[in-house]
Formats: sequence, C-alpha cells, structure tokens
Amino acid sequence: MRHLFHLAAAVAVTLPFAAIAPAQPARPERVQFARGASSAAIKGMLKGDQSRTFLVNLRAGQTVTVRLQSANASANFNVTAPGAAEAMFIGSVSGTDFTAVVPSSGDYRIDLFLMRSAARRNEATSFTITIGARG
Repeated sequence: MRHLFHLAAAVAVTLPFAAIAPAQPARPERVQFARGASSAAIKGMLKGDQSRTFLVNLRAGQTVTVRLQSANASANFNVTAPGAAEAMFIGSVSGTDFTAVVPSSGDYRIDLFLMRSAARRNEATSFTITIGARG
C-alpha cells in the first residue's frame, strides 16, 4: 500500500510539468527551387505551438524574398542569417513580406510559427509561404 501511495504522489507532482513541456523544435526542411525557377511556394498547416523551419542556401549578394499568406494574422516568420544569433527579420514586428540582399553565403533559416497567444488558444491556420532568390 505504501508503494502505491508513493507512486500516486510522484505522478501527482510530475504530471503538471508534462503538460507545460516545450514543443519539439521543428526539423528543418530544405527548400530547393525547381530547375529554371527562382522561387518555391510551400503550403501547409500550423496548429497551436507547431512550427515549421525552412533552410534556403543563398550566395552573398543575392536578393531573397519571403512572402507569407495566411488567414490567421497570428502566423509569422523570422529570417536568420547563417551563424547569426539573432534574426535579421522579425515578422511580428515587420509584417509578412521580406526582401533583402543577403550579406553572406550559406543556409538562411526561416522559422514559421503562430504567435504565443494564438498557440495557447490552440488556433490553427493554413498557410502559403513563398521563398525566392535572384541575382
């Protein structure tokens, strides 16, 4: 009986923490343009704390464009340069369209997510994110 009590106590103490465990980070998806194309459109769904991460390989001096279309205004993306600790574009501040001449060569990371308030409400949305490069 004592073992059962200890087991029940252990479950009661740890169960609330299981409910607030952070979401698994999104596994990066490599973006490749079709032969002769300079952009790719990716469609999908996000729900709650789900996120999507895209990697696109760019050369210094290329112009990158990223455009997000979603019915939910809480859908946003950030763009981070290779090796950078901070994003060079923060969608929640700057909007759903990004264009820049990239300063260095390498894999640029695009993180797509729902704002925390929408994630807590377990909102869902479909999206189309278009990633392009020229130059």
